[in-house]
Amino acid sequence: MLRSVPPLVPGLSALATDYDVLISDVWGVVHNGLAAHPGACEALVEFRRGGGRVVLLTNAPRPSGPIHAQLASLGVPREAYDDLVTSGDVTRETLMARPERRITHVGPERDLPIYDGLPHRLVADGEAEIIVCSGLVDDLTETPEDYRGRLAALAERGLTMLCANPDLIVERGHEKLWCAGALAALYAEAFGGEVTLIGKPHSPVYAEVRRRISALTGRPVDDRRVLAIGDGLPTDIRGAVDQGLDVLFVTAGIHGDDFGPIDAPDPARVVDRLAAEGLSATAYLPRLVW
Repeated sequence: MLRSVPPLVPGLSALATDYDVLISDVWGVVHNGLAAHPGACEALVEFRRGGGRVVLLTNAPRPSGPIHAQLASLGVPREAYDDLVTSGDVTRETLMARPERRITHVGPERDLPIYDGLPHRLVADGEAEIIVCSGLVDDLTETPEDYRGRLAALAERGLTMLCANPDLIVERGHEKLWCAGALAALYAEAFGGEVTLIGKPHSPVYAEVRRRISALTGRPVDDRRVLAIGDGLPTDIRGAVDQGLDVLFVTAGIHGDDFGPIDAPDPARVVDRLAAEGLSATAYLPRLVW
């Protein structure tokens, strides 16, 4: 069977006139965890100058407010995007829709704003009705194995885990760090724990994005005029494909080492990897540029 070969494009400008809205990943596309990618920021600014709308979609397990501030601190200009949807935003909505009110939090203190203003209470593991996992407490030194004992005890209590960031790993500079998705996988696979994954590639975040797009444009979303941009195959690309959206695959992100030279990816490797994952892309490029 012939495989669909996506074209390598020189930049977003080669596709821009076909779309009214971009849904762009953040970490790996717009910044690397330490600093913004200037070319990506310029591309988003130029798309908006042409009348397009840009919604950033991130699996960050915090509400949008702190992420706006983080983006600014990394050098991402506010004119690069119209709106921002985080996994933390949707986690808050999910918590409000559930009956449990006593939460045990698995993750760093920096993620605690996810509960600001909610009628929930953070408690010790033995008192909890539900788990919210936002990541490892210290992702610089810890691994999921450090959580095996705690997760086993929580699973014995039959608690559901809400995973506020389905990413398994993330790239910070040149380091790869474990994320909440890795703890959720351990909880489910090793201990049979029930997990609800929030964030890409799962549909609740896309429902929120579509709501935001409609608010921006004043009309229902026409998926044919929406382009998703991302670097993560199991999250960004899988989510967009499952939603029936066109995809621009940024190869130099989290999977950059898999395609040969970072700035000259081997087309055969790109095609083979997409096929192996059961995915497709409208086009690809190493890094997002205009």
